[in-house]
Amino acid sequence: MRLGCRSPRKEVGEFNPNYQQAFRKEILAPIVKYYFQGELQQINNLPQTGPMIVAMNHAGMCFPWDFLTLGYLLSETREWVVQPLASVSLFEHPWIIWWLPSQWSQVLGGVRAEIGDFEAAIAQGKILLYAPEGIRGPGKGWHKRHQLQKFDISFMQLSDRYHIPILPVLCIGSEFLHPWTINSKKLQRIIKLPFLPISPLMLILLLFPSMGIWAMKTRLKYFIQPLEQQIYSGKDRADTYQQAQKFRDKLQTQLNQELKSINKFF
Repeated sequence: MRLGCRSPRKEVGEFNPNYQQAFRKEILAPIVKYYFQGELQQINNLPQTGPMIVAMNHAGMCFPWDFLTLGYLLSETREWVVQPLASVSLFEHPWIIWWLPSQWSQVLGGVRAEIGDFEAAIAQGKILLYAPEGIRGPGKGWHKRHQLQKFDISFMQLSDRYHIPILPVLCIGSEFLHPWTINSKKLQRIIKLPFLPISPLMLILLLFPSMGIWAMKTRLKYFIQPLEQQIYSGKDRADTYQQAQKFRDKLQTQLNQELKSINKFF
């Protein structure tokens, strides 16, 4: 993290599982356990091994702590090496690499969210953490925080092509990582960010710029859904799109049910 007003050194790094493990143990562990209080629910649905695509809803509207937390919990529970798909437009933006070292996501196992890199990782049988909503997830703002946005189709196409199952995971609590936001599309275009969430909490960022990747304290709960062995078996893009949106509708129904259960409890 950038604790002073200086530019990061340009360094090139490759994924190192040992470094990922050390980072998880020494840095992520206390953050996940005591700050975000991450929990896996319905662990009976969690497979023993991969490969697979772990598909999760995304509503943090900030740095993807919901993804990092899930990756940590899966690794701790099953000793998996989990690699998230990282948006190129976000993680290589000059503002992001001011806070974090250049190519930090690749060093920690991030796979570039481009079809070639995505397919290569799938072909190698890796366990990938993926957000079907893409940038639309964190960019949807507070008023749509529980509404799943349009799903991309690439993960379904690759799942079908390489016979890789999809593990749906629903995260509840990520909406409070950066609450009460609106996405300023006008400013977003000016500074060339994929999304720009604006909220009263941005005043803290103006006073303490180095906290740009931080988030509010919340409780992240992950509800693991049954494994989807085969969602689609066809080649027509239009049909794949329809199947992806049906899959989204199914997860939306499950998310609504989980939210209703939590609200009843409290």
